[in-house]
Amino acid sequence: MSIAIKEKINRDRLPSHIAIIMDGNGRWAEKRGNQRIFGHKNAVAAVRDTVEASAELGINYLTLYAFSTENWKRPKTEVDALMSLLVSTISAETKTLLDNNIRLHKIGNTESLPANVQSQLNKTISTTSSNTGLNLVLALSYGSRWEIMNAVKKITTDIRNNKISADQIDETLFEKYLDTCGLPDPELVIRTSGEFRISNFLLWQIAYTELYFTPTLWPDFRREHLYEAIVSFQKRERRFGKTTDQIQKNINVNS
Repeated sequence: MSIAIKEKINRDRLPSHIAIIMDGNGRWAEKRGNQRIFGHKNAVAAVRDTVEASAELGINYLTLYAFSTENWKRPKTEVDALMSLLVSTISAETKTLLDNNIRLHKIGNTESLPANVQSQLNKTISTTSSNTGLNLVLALSYGSRWEIMNAVKKITTDIRNNKISADQIDETLFEKYLDTCGLPDPELVIRTSGEFRISNFLLWQIAYTELYFTPTLWPDFRREHLYEAIVSFQKRERRFGKTTDQIQKNINVNS
């Protein structure tokens, strides 16, 4: 199945940046009569397969929504287990990242993470900093409303300190204060588990992003599901506010 669907992908029209809301770990575990952390542990295989498939295809950026600002509200036992899993997974996967020429990045309020998580995360980011292949971005303790409010606070401080003036504020300047500064906006967002919402993820950045929803729970997600999402993306017409006629004329001029 994966080979057949992979052959349908047009390598000349790959999305440069794919972002994934990895949802359904808890339900996956509960369906099997296990605790929610069992689902999180089994989700590691989905992450590995998706990351490796993205690197093989030549995707430039892959952002994974690993832990949201709202996830801190979950039971302490689950949060503590997740933090422990983060440390062990990042450490164990460092060699895989190096072998596949993958560079790790982070976005989010990572200073709120436990010290051991921050340490391992920063160590792996440093270790992979020279890699030139896929850029893997982990969204940890991330929430888009937090990101936007944080940007506003930093802009306000810079205005107060006469580093910038209010007249200078436009979209380009505002984006420099976001956690995603330097990253291209996602062209495709995938959400697993059958839920149809964005859940406070990259709200500024996905203004013209294509959305793809799948009922597959994240621990069951594999590269063929990624291929299916990309094929769906490539069938769509991205107009960015223009008409179909304008898009076609532009294609004809550039061809």
